[in-house]
Amino acid sequence: MYFTTTISVSLVLFLIGLECLVLLSARNLIRHVRENVVLTVIMQDDATAEDINRMNAMVDAYPFVLESRYISRQEALQEHIETLGENPEKFLGYNPLTDAFELRLREAYTQTDSIKAIDARISSLHYVDKVIYQADVVNTIDVNLNKIVIALLIVAVILLVIALVLIGNTIQLQIYSKRFLINTMRLVGATPWVIKWPFIRRNIWMGIEASVISSGLLALVYYYCYNRFGLALFPLTEWTVGLILGVVFISGFMITFFASLLATGRYIRMKTNKLYEI
Repeated sequence: MYFTTTISVSLVLFLIGLECLVLLSARNLIRHVRENVVLTVIMQDDATAEDINRMNAMVDAYPFVLESRYISRQEALQEHIETLGENPEKFLGYNPLTDAFELRLREAYTQTDSIKAIDARISSLHYVDKVIYQADVVNTIDVNLNKIVIALLIVAVILLVIALVLIGNTIQLQIYSKRFLINTMRLVGATPWVIKWPFIRRNIWMGIEASVISSGLLALVYYYCYNRFGLALFPLTEWTVGLILGVVFISGFMITFFASLLATGRYIRMKTNKLYEI
């Protein structure tokens, strides 16, 4: 019975840990999508080298810039030729493209309102012609990512409730088999806490063992995804590893503790005749 209960609790804790993996993976994907929003700053055609240097220094100092790239008009011409296969300089007699900067923004500044404010701030510079970005794409990202986050949270809450119910029922069934022993201890004068403590201690230890097993299963899932598919679900840092292990171990401890406390309390309060009816 102890072995079966431990395996059952391990699988439920594995489900809880899997929820954490999915949420962290979704969080990492959202960050990746947002941080790949690009703003292209087009410089004025008559912008001087001093203006370029000044803009470059400002870009490096902006708190909202994650990464920047300066594209000279010659580089822009070369990219245009490679992309379209045409050289506009041949039939125009001059290079119509201008110097530009490509800016990747930090995640916190990729909302629609923030990007509009950044656009207005940069466009106000006299040596900047305009700022280009895909407003429709930014709006779509905002709407869809918010929907994804809400959907994932709802699913996570539902799965968490299911997990709590499963562990609670598993432990209750285990203590149900000892209901006559609990009743005998009560009849000989044992206090409620003296009766409860052996069950609580045993099940807490079982919860710790189940947490170790489920943590091992989660590690296998992560490394299988990485080695088999080359898919890094999220960066393995001390914070992410500590978060997942903390959730699993704290869940294992808290759920087994309270489930044992409630189940034993129920049978302690139950009259002897009632024990034969359930």
